[in-house]
Amino acid sequence: MPLPIRTFICLFVALTYFPTSWAAERNVLFIITDDESPTLGCYGDTAAKTPAIDAIAADGLIFRNAFATTASCSASRSVVMSGLHNHRNGQFGHQHHYHKFSSFHDVVRLALPQVLDRAGYRTGHIGKYHVAPESVYHYETYLQGNERNTVAMADASREFITDTSDDRPFMLYFATSDPHRGGGVDKTSASKHKPDLFGNKPNDGSYPGINEVIYDPADVVVPPFLPDTPETREELAQYYQSVARIDQGVARLVQILKEADLYDKTLILFTSDHGMAFAGGKTTVYEGGLRVPMVVRDPYQSKRGVESEAMISHIDITPTLLDFAGGLDAKTNGPIKPVNAKQYWKERDEAVMDNRDGGKKFDAYHGKSWLHCLATPSESHHDTIFASHTFHEIQMYYPMRVIRDDKYKLIWNIAHPLPYPFASDLWKASSWQAQWEKGKDAPYGNTTVGRYVQRPAFELFDIAADPNETTNLATSQGHQDVLETYKAKLKAMQKEMDDPWVMKWDYE
Repeated sequence: MPLPIRTFICLFVALTYFPTSWAAERNVLFIITDDESPTLGCYGDTAAKTPAIDAIAADGLIFRNAFATTASCSASRSVVMSGLHNHRNGQFGHQHHYHKFSSFHDVVRLALPQVLDRAGYRTGHIGKYHVAPESVYHYETYLQGNERNTVAMADASREFITDTSDDRPFMLYFATSDPHRGGGVDKTSASKHKPDLFGNKPNDGSYPGINEVIYDPADVVVPPFLPDTPETREELAQYYQSVARIDQGVARLVQILKEADLYDKTLILFTSDHGMAFAGGKTTVYEGGLRVPMVVRDPYQSKRGVESEAMISHIDITPTLLDFAGGLDAKTNGPIKPVNAKQYWKERDEAVMDNRDGGKKFDAYHGKSWLHCLATPSESHHDTIFASHTFHEIQMYYPMRVIRDDKYKLIWNIAHPLPYPFASDLWKASSWQAQWEKGKDAPYGNTTVGRYVQRPAFELFDIAADPNETTNLATSQGHQDVLETYKAKLKAMQKEMDDPWVMKWDYE
């Protein structure tokens, strides 16, 4: 029966004037910040001013036990974008300047933007990139925006997000430079060692469109791994201001999605590459370096406003997003439509004669999808977490390997005879320098300056009873059986994850 003319006209008008109602389903907005611990209101941080992220959490899921695999920017981002530990994907440290680390070319088979492209997505990137080669981690669209102004970044992303000329769903990788250190020091400070600005404008200035949140150092929360000193508090005040600026960009992104009728058609994932940029956090494998925020809102899930205690890892992000996109092969734990790497590089006439895979094919992810945790938050995920750090900057060789479960955590400092190397920005931090000048016995969080710099071969923590890692049990006579058990677990995990440093058990 033909449609009445009035119905036909109404349909025509709807199609013509309200095109956003026909926007693609199952979009992905992936927000990753730079050097941010779980310092969010939704994680119970009383100082944080993060209402937008807290609102996403209230209508989504909070992972209470989310971990980076390495607390170094480039290395961590390569894990996030490949689903492989950085010791396996080849990006051992920083990509930029003279450091020049990069992933193996054949990681293209598993790389996040590549596999989502083959799953039918249009892929976009804005902000910090910091991985290589670009031809491996290639996005279809690169957007430009001030990485310190997330509101401006969100506005620069609007056209990509709301594009209705392309019926494919979108995946936007939205990477801030906040709250990374940078921008000089606060010269108005009366302290001898002046705090880093953490990207904030000097003299309480503000970025366009940002309502800067200025913190009193007395009001910040000092984590247990840091010394509660005036210098630390001044730096944390700058850090929290930078965190608050991120939140305002998240609020603008949510606004854009809602105005385009996309909010309930888009999975939002918020995380960080690793913990805050303080000695004891960034570049370490302590909890302050590896614990990250992980807030997810999946509009297609009926259970929202919930929390999960499941242990998840950055290696899980790419397989999870591919699973959400319908492109994950559950049997192989790889893409349903993997890139033919040999053909890919032959057609590009690139890396044809290179060592592209390190001697083993890239067919499956190290991580696994945690979509099941969104559906059933009480379910577990990993029994153990493995961490793998080798470099930050190229001069900072200090390989560490970690095995952690809900009972114990073992750290193997493979290069333990060496003093612990400092990232350039952490060495000059006022929070560190103020304690360093007091000598090796000066307190630094749960340890001393001397013990922070010169570490033992093994550090064993009863992580259930001692979550702040205050007491190393590796030399405790009552814990030698535990030590040997976790050494064996660590070695087995290294073998499973194809870690070349497993050979260090047999010599040196």
